[in-house]
Amino acid sequence: MSDVKLRRTQLATPASDASMMESSADSDADEVFLDLEDSVAPNAKVESREPLIEAARDHDWSDKILSYRMNGIDTRWWYDDIIEVVGRAGEYIDDIIIPKVAAPADVHTVENLLREVEKNNDLEIGEIGLEPQIEDGEGMHNVHEIAHSTDRLSSVIFGPGDYSAAMGTPGLDIGQFPEYPGHYWHHALSEVNAAAKSAGVPAMDGPYADIDDPEGFRDSAERANMIGCDGKWAIHPSQIEIANEVFAPDPEVADRAQRIVEAYSDAMEEGRGAVSVDGQMVDEATNKMAQEITEKARAANILDWFGQTLSAPAASSQE
Repeated sequence: MSDVKLRRTQLATPASDASMMESSADSDADEVFLDLEDSVAPNAKVESREPLIEAARDHDWSDKILSYRMNGIDTRWWYDDIIEVVGRAGEYIDDIIIPKVAAPADVHTVENLLREVEKNNDLEIGEIGLEPQIEDGEGMHNVHEIAHSTDRLSSVIFGPGDYSAAMGTPGLDIGQFPEYPGHYWHHALSEVNAAAKSAGVPAMDGPYADIDDPEGFRDSAERANMIGCDGKWAIHPSQIEIANEVFAPDPEVADRAQRIVEAYSDAMEEGRGAVSVDGQMVDEATNKMAQEITEKARAANILDWFGQTLSAPAASSQE
C-alpha cells in the first residue's frame, strides 16, 4: 500500500464528549484530533483528559492519524496535558497539536517535556509528531523558523479564529468575509503553505464555522487547495466528505499524471530528454508534480497500483 499519509481532513472532536470521540473513530476523516483546548470549558479541562485517554486506548484508530490538541504553553494545563496523556496513552498517539505557537522556542518547550515523558514511560523517542498551529502575527512572522524547529514536525496548521482576533479583523465568523474582493486568507495560507513545504510537511487550513453552509465550506476548501494546502479542519462530520473530495486529486488529473509518469520513465530509459503527453512537453519538474499526484491518488483509492482509475475519492488507506 501507499506510504503517503493523507491529511485531507482533520476532524475536531471535544475530549470532553466520549460519544463524539467514539463516532470520530468510525468516521472517514484522515486525521482525528481530540481537543483539550478551545472546545473544552476551563472547568472541564482536567477531567477531560481521562475520557481522551480512554478513547485513545479503547477505539480502533488504525485507519487514521490520531492526535490531540493540548492547551497552550501560556496556560496552567499544558504541562499535565503532556505528562498524563502521553504517559498513559502515548503508544496510541501519532501527533500533538500545539496551539498558539509564536516562535520556535514554544515548540522546543513542548518537545523537551515530551522527550522526558517518552523516556520515563519506555516509549520510542521521537515517534510522536508535533503540529504547530499559527494563530497570531508573531507566529506568522516566525512561521518559516517554526516549520524548521524540530524533526518531529508533522504539519503546520493555520488557525483563522484566533488569527482574526489577533489581527483585529471585523466580524465574529472566523474569517468569513464574503464581501472581501478576493480570497481573504490568501496571504496567510500562502505563508503557512510555503513554510510547511520548505520543511517537507503538509499545510493545513483551519475551520469554517458555519456547519449549515456546505457550499461555503467547499469554497473555502477549494481556495486553500488552489494555494497548495493539503487539507482542512472539519468541525462537523458533514464537512468530512467535502474536504476528502476537494483535497484528493481529480480522477481525470490522476489519470493524466499516471500517463506522464509512465511516459517520462520510458523516455529516460530510452535516453530521451523530453517527452510529449497530450500534446504538451513534459520535463522533470512536471514529472515530479505528476508523481506526487499519483501517490496521493493511490492513497485516496483513486488509482490502483496498475495505474488504473478506480473511482471518485473514497476513504483513505493509511497503511
